[in-house]
Amino acid sequence: MRTQYTGSHTVTVTPFTPGGAEIDFEAWEGFLDWQVECGVPGVIILGTTGEFLTISDAERTAFVRHTVNYVNGRMVVWVGTMNAYTPNAVRYSKEAEDLGADGLMIIPPYYVTPTDDEIFGYYRAICEAQNLQIMLYNNPFTSNVDMSAKLVGRLARSFEQIRYIKEASQRIERIHDIIVESEGHMHPWAGQRVLESYKMGAEGYVNPYGNYIPRASVKFVEWAEQGRWDDVQRVQDVISQFDTIIVEGHPLYGHQCYSKALAAAAGHPVGDVRAPLTTYESLGDEGRARVAKMVPLMEELDRIVDEIEARPAAAAAE
Repeated sequence: MRTQYTGSHTVTVTPFTPGGAEIDFEAWEGFLDWQVECGVPGVIILGTTGEFLTISDAERTAFVRHTVNYVNGRMVVWVGTMNAYTPNAVRYSKEAEDLGADGLMIIPPYYVTPTDDEIFGYYRAICEAQNLQIMLYNNPFTSNVDMSAKLVGRLARSFEQIRYIKEASQRIERIHDIIVESEGHMHPWAGQRVLESYKMGAEGYVNPYGNYIPRASVKFVEWAEQGRWDDVQRVQDVISQFDTIIVEGHPLYGHQCYSKALAAAAGHPVGDVRAPLTTYESLGDEGRARVAKMVPLMEELDRIVDEIEARPAAAAAE
């Protein structure tokens, strides 16, 4: 019987030493301890936020091994093992299993715009090579592929390892469609808008905000599981303000350098991003001004969580 995972799992940054020269394992250990202390049930490493495309194979092996060993069962560890070349995705996936990871998050082959049958063959090859649970990652904005509910259902019915999906198409109704098409086998996770996604049937959240507001983002997912929609909305309204500040005049994935800058502001410096991404350092006054706007939001979320958590249990459930 496989463990069923739920809750807010942080899709993490990858910490680098100055100039992006190496992975900063000392900073990483402090970051992981912080996640555990805040009640984060799992981390997802080497996803988009983790700059997986900039990581060498040797770095990947060392990073996965170090993460699994250091976490030592305190959280679930998912590993992003996607690649545009199927044998590489298979190799990364088998290696993650061998190194002790708990699960895999895998986007379809990017750039080449594969057909449904080609996508099916890609996941089939990965499933045949290893036995970890797989979270599909549907993000048409980066992969140039939008996996339909019909395709996701076909995958879930065909392979018992495939039981999760990060649904980030921004079509919230897709969550319900996936549950129907998979005949209940699939457990969709929110890729955005937690409140709306949970109302449609989401059972987890792939959470980029956990890099700098882990406590608040863990709590509002717990409240979503309990149907405490007003409490969820209070946190989500503040979180949406981070997005507004970051995306003004900045690329789609500008959040990566700000995630690192905000982690530093929270007391956990993790370096800057690697090329070709825009570094936080290069933003100068613009970047510092934006972070200065967001730090008070982090403090506001702490106050909101403290206030809600201080309420009597009966009042919180109303």
